[in-house]
Amino acid sequence: MTQFTENKLSSEEDICDFCPSALPFVNFSDMVLTIDDDDIDSNSTWNLTEYVPYEQRLETYVVPVVFAFVFVVGLLGNGTLISIFLLHKTMRTVPNTYIISLAIGDFILIVGTVPFISTIYTFESWPYGEFMCKLSEFLKDISMAVTVFTLTLLSYDRYIAIVLPMKKHTGSRAKTRTIMIVFSIWFLSVILACPGAYFSFLWQVPVSQDRIIYVCYPFPKDMMPWYPRIVVLTKFLLVYGMPLILIGSFYVMIAWHLITSSRNNIGQNPSHVKQLKSRTKVAKIVLAFVLIFAVCFFPSHVFLIWYYFDSNPNEHYNGFWHSWKIMGYVLTFANSCLNPIALYLISSVFRNHFKRYLFCCCCKPEEIRKETVTLHSTTLRHTPEGTIKNV
Repeated sequence: MTQFTENKLSSEEDICDFCPSALPFVNFSDMVLTIDDDDIDSNSTWNLTEYVPYEQRLETYVVPVVFAFVFVVGLLGNGTLISIFLLHKTMRTVPNTYIISLAIGDFILIVGTVPFISTIYTFESWPYGEFMCKLSEFLKDISMAVTVFTLTLLSYDRYIAIVLPMKKHTGSRAKTRTIMIVFSIWFLSVILACPGAYFSFLWQVPVSQDRIIYVCYPFPKDMMPWYPRIVVLTKFLLVYGMPLILIGSFYVMIAWHLITSSRNNIGQNPSHVKQLKSRTKVAKIVLAFVLIFAVCFFPSHVFLIWYYFDSNPNEHYNGFWHSWKIMGYVLTFANSCLNPIALYLISSVFRNHFKRYLFCCCCKPEEIRKETVTLHSTTLRHTPEGTIKNV
């Protein structure tokens, strides 16, 4: 391996001068298959008889290919969504503001971390330094928090729009309020991400008597093992479990309202029925985002809870947990490229925009003009109250 370090364990100063970094701490579990909690001292020589060199692992060659797809699709998809929001005033509705907040978080994560962490299963030591170690953990936590908090507020917004439409704010007041909420979400997410960035550090891991590598680890050594358990459990409850329960409650109430309303549609005003259907379409988009988030983050949460709460995870770590961990790791970042795909498949308005900006080179001039006319005829039906009228 070209970036692999082969330093003597006694050459402490030379090791620190090189300071390569493995980025997100997920690869730490590759290095600790037989490490006990008592062997926390970085100068210890650990028993790593089960350690498998990277060049002998299938994920060394598969994971970078998957991340290349995530990077390209996420960069184009989220970048296009941001451009659509900035270039088209009719797209600056309340739900779209939340959607663009999601896109910005995903875009930052993809640009700021994916190029580095995409090779975490390719090289054993990384020459990116401690700064990128801290930054990668920081951006990952921000993106996760922004995603789940935004989805929760989006679900609440759809609940108000469908079940309690009379309480929904409209016009410029609604947009101003939404922008303030989005800024609050980002501020809270940054605050919650600070501990991970602060405590992340480069951990020296000896894989043999004369070979040492470095990994990026987000938990302080002097707070093991209780601190990782608190962080893992808190993240699961605060940015996964509880928000999903809350979102599920909103959608149960939305579904019940739609079921009861459908029984009385015959006597309702046609315009009211049409408005309800348009709001329901937006709710379906939000639900798709929620399902993507729930599926993508579930494996990683399960693995972390198992690893840090199991009585002897190093002994129980096997091929199943290794594959599960890699799947969770990949899906966590794949989440950042899937929302634009979902929008393209579900929303005709966004699909027309994507075709116009991404696929215009493949279209004939008359097809571009036709799609542009159709686009204007649909987006002009957007109303200030914030629903996507023709999705």
